[in-house]
Amino acid sequence: MHKTILVTGATGTVGKEVAIQLSMMDEDIRVRAGVHSIIKGENLKRLPNVEVVEMDFKDQESLHAAFTHVDKVFMVTPFTNDQVQMAKTLVDEAKRQGVKHLVKLSVIHADTAPGFMLGRWHREIEKYIEDSGIPYTFLRPSSFMQNYIHYDAESIKNEGRFYHSTGNGKIGLIDVRDIAAVGVEVLLGSGHEGKAYELTGPEAISNQQAAQIIGEVTGTQVQYVDVPADAARSAMLEKKAPEWMVDAMLELESAYSEGRFSDTTDTVQQLTGRPPHSFRQFVKDHQESFE
Repeated sequence: MHKTILVTGATGTVGKEVAIQLSMMDEDIRVRAGVHSIIKGENLKRLPNVEVVEMDFKDQESLHAAFTHVDKVFMVTPFTNDQVQMAKTLVDEAKRQGVKHLVKLSVIHADTAPGFMLGRWHREIEKYIEDSGIPYTFLRPSSFMQNYIHYDAESIKNEGRFYHSTGNGKIGLIDVRDIAAVGVEVLLGSGHEGKAYELTGPEAISNQQAAQIIGEVTGTQVQYVDVPADAARSAMLEKKAPEWMVDAMLELESAYSEGRFSDTTDTVQQLTGRPPHSFRQFVKDHQESFE
């Protein structure tokens, strides 16, 4: 009998990759891709054994339909200021429907005190899941390599520069493909219940090093420009970013500059049997995004 796995946030960076990798597995599974907009999830319908379902976190009927006959859940919540409540709503529905295993995408060092705002939000969700009685696994990745595509590729292509406030701080960047590979192993394997896995790439690099690698792979000159925090705040607010988001992002950038996210783990290798992608390999695989 097949297993049904619900992936929430399935059009997002991690959720989409998890749905793709699950769809390629030989095992008898059905992937239910939970999306906020059916139109945005259109491409997921082309994947084998993938059903797309619209999910409105504030609509109980849509959640009930999405969770019906679901065995396991890969839970991703959006980066919003009400994500804690959104997540609790999903956990409540998972409990009502008898979900057997909930895998939550969290963030590295979520359990470190006093931590940082985003980490505290994720830890509050983790505790709620722990108290729910649902068997769980937490994936706590470091910053995504794909963020360079989403946030920096445009200025790299147009100006040969990208901008942050991280100083010389190094980050244990991870490729989303590796997060998804761990997610698939945790969902389909055994013995992962009650565990929290901190996930990083093979090395910690600074934005100066990232610029050098992007330049070497693309054969162009790429420069990292370090922006004072006050200037970065003003720029983000001018672009109408919500104040809570600006605070969260600058807190993270400050932590990066202090080297608080420079540690690396071998968890990807241990769980998947292969080393995680290096940043250089990531850039080679997405070279067209930076040219």
